[in-house]
Amino acid sequence: MAYQNFNTLKKIISLSFLLLFLTAFSPFTAQQKNITVEDIWKPGSSVFRTERLEVLRSLNNGKEYSVLNYDRQNKASTIDVYDYKSGEKARTLLNSNDLKGIDFIISYEFNKVESKILFSTELQQIYRRSSLGTYYVYDIKTKDFSLVSTNKIQEPTFSNDGSKIAYGFENNLYIKDLNSGETKQITTDGKKNSIINGITDWVYEEEFAFVRAFEWSVNGDKLAYIKFDETEVSEFTMDIYGNNLYPYADTFKYPKAGEANSKVSLQFYDLDSGKTSSVDLSKYNSYYIPRLLWTEDNNLLSVQLANRHQNVIDLVFVDASKNSSKLILQEKDDAYVDVTDNLTFLNNNSFFWTSEKDGWNHIYQYDKDGKLMSQVTKGPWEVTAYYGFDQSTGRVYYQSAENGSINRDVYSILPSGKNKVRLTQETGTNDADFSADYTYFINTFSDTSTPYVFTLREAKTGKLLREIKNNNDLKNRLASYKISPKVFSTININGEDLNMYMIKPLDFDETKQYPLFLYQYSGPGSQNVSNSWMGTNDYWHEMLVNGQDIIIVCVDGRGTGFKGRDFKKMTQKELGKYEVQDQIAVAKKLSELPYIDASRTGIWGWSYGGFMSSNCLFQAPDTFEMAISVAPVTSWRFYDSIYTERYMEIPQENPSGYDNNSPLSHVDKLKGKFLLVHGSADDNVHVQNSMRLIEALVQANKQFDWRIYPDKNHGIYGGNTRLHLYTLMTDFIKNNL
Repeated sequence: MAYQNFNTLKKIISLSFLLLFLTAFSPFTAQQKNITVEDIWKPGSSVFRTERLEVLRSLNNGKEYSVLNYDRQNKASTIDVYDYKSGEKARTLLNSNDLKGIDFIISYEFNKVESKILFSTELQQIYRRSSLGTYYVYDIKTKDFSLVSTNKIQEPTFSNDGSKIAYGFENNLYIKDLNSGETKQITTDGKKNSIINGITDWVYEEEFAFVRAFEWSVNGDKLAYIKFDETEVSEFTMDIYGNNLYPYADTFKYPKAGEANSKVSLQFYDLDSGKTSSVDLSKYNSYYIPRLLWTEDNNLLSVQLANRHQNVIDLVFVDASKNSSKLILQEKDDAYVDVTDNLTFLNNNSFFWTSEKDGWNHIYQYDKDGKLMSQVTKGPWEVTAYYGFDQSTGRVYYQSAENGSINRDVYSILPSGKNKVRLTQETGTNDADFSADYTYFINTFSDTSTPYVFTLREAKTGKLLREIKNNNDLKNRLASYKISPKVFSTININGEDLNMYMIKPLDFDETKQYPLFLYQYSGPGSQNVSNSWMGTNDYWHEMLVNGQDIIIVCVDGRGTGFKGRDFKKMTQKELGKYEVQDQIAVAKKLSELPYIDASRTGIWGWSYGGFMSSNCLFQAPDTFEMAISVAPVTSWRFYDSIYTERYMEIPQENPSGYDNNSPLSHVDKLKGKFLLVHGSADDNVHVQNSMRLIEALVQANKQFDWRIYPDKNHGIYGGNTRLHLYTLMTDFIKNNL
């Protein structure tokens, strides 16, 4: 869907309205009903459920793939194999009804040679990405299965030959020999809130986005892992109220901005000798170790290292046989360098790497010594995903925003940068999952009016071979509801053409005036304005638009992603300054439209969006009449070290950046209606943030509304919680906008 300049916005919306008007009063659409909060959030509701391919895995032969299915009639989980080309089911590898004591399967992995399956039956969430689980190994040939451990363990991972599994338990690492059944504990110093071996600490998990901090060597004779010494990290304690007479304290290590972080070290465990050795990385920028990856050489480990400011990343090769190391590549940026999972080694240990060094995120190829061979992609657009390299055809596969920053397409290209082929043709959001031999890819497509469609395509040309699955049932269900289209445009604010969408009531009347309600997140590198299928907040927005006659607008301001390095990083050291300026300017500019009631303007957001909505209401009291802030950061001094310092440096270096843009510094200006919401057990953005804001508002004698959800984390969910929260917010909007 093309998106236009703000100057032509009124004309576009008028045309859209005319088309909608012509259909709105047909016999069919007259039966349409408003979405309700219960439709979206009532536990067990499946009104807006989408069909997907669950736990998709491409098999080594390149001709088949497996998915995890659930047979509702027989109440069985199955791992089924399908033929790419025909779509026919080839066989069932595993059926939970055949396994005594197994009711269902949550997820699964193959060993490299696909002779065994590691599957989980129970997962207990710890933080955002981490969990404790019950895991089994299933032998495909013999159909035997066995428990990996009687304990709930973390991150069990096959060695490449499938003969062993390494895992974490109570901050130590273990290796189980699947042939003998023997389990060996390879670290012994692990201790809660002190030493962690091979599993990341809280802040690494949240901000470097990984949990498993150990890697098997190619031959499985070595295990590289990161040791975290968090003894000097300050503790954070949350009260858990539960159902007992007394609450209890959940205490964990959480490094806030400017405070001490875990001391990290790289360790090698040699399975033959049973000995562990530590690697000296002190001559590099080794404050953080955000990535480990073995090269194609069994003795050569690649390690990504970063300084505390995260504006330098050293790619270092460590030779485990000699305990020696060499700097291969150094990436620098005046602001920060993103850590990714795009590093890919070829058989000769040349590698692909992504970088923003020319101002846009692109793919580069280097030889084994770190010498640049070629810039693979180039242009004023972003590579948004790197899929891999087909060594047989010599083609690189990737996703990019070349067709407009709100869209995504799949491409292939030669490492020389020549012979680029666009493999997807429908404008919207396209993602790809390639077969092991890059013969095929399964394309997932959606746009604002099309829920997910899964198709099989030829990798060489992008030719459509067949449709695998669609969500036509969902489209049919939605036909009975009032759904207004998102209309994309750009709006020129503070010298930048910002991406925007607007949603208006189906019975929109240009002679009337409507309240304006802004939704945003606005965090560094984020994107809310995208040509993709709806999420749960989108359904709620549709409910507000057609149930309460509100116009919803979302604008991605400066600092958001996919429009180049300079656009994203211009908010450096000033989080909440330029983003707030942009949202205020958007509200003012849109209020000039004849159908917008300038006296009824609101804004809402969650997390970073809550930080933003608070700031906008406080700093622009004559522009915004109300705001909802859910789980907000209220001072970056309270947030974690890795995220905050990446964008703000440490508080001692940048006190004005921390304090001038904090909602706490602007409470005295509050005039409008304000709703503040937080979960008491938010391990990410601590409820401390809201408590400090509450106290500041009280001392400024400002009236406001607030809700604390007991024992709920950053997502504020569970049981009727979301139903209650969104009912609360709906009523607040109805009464105050």
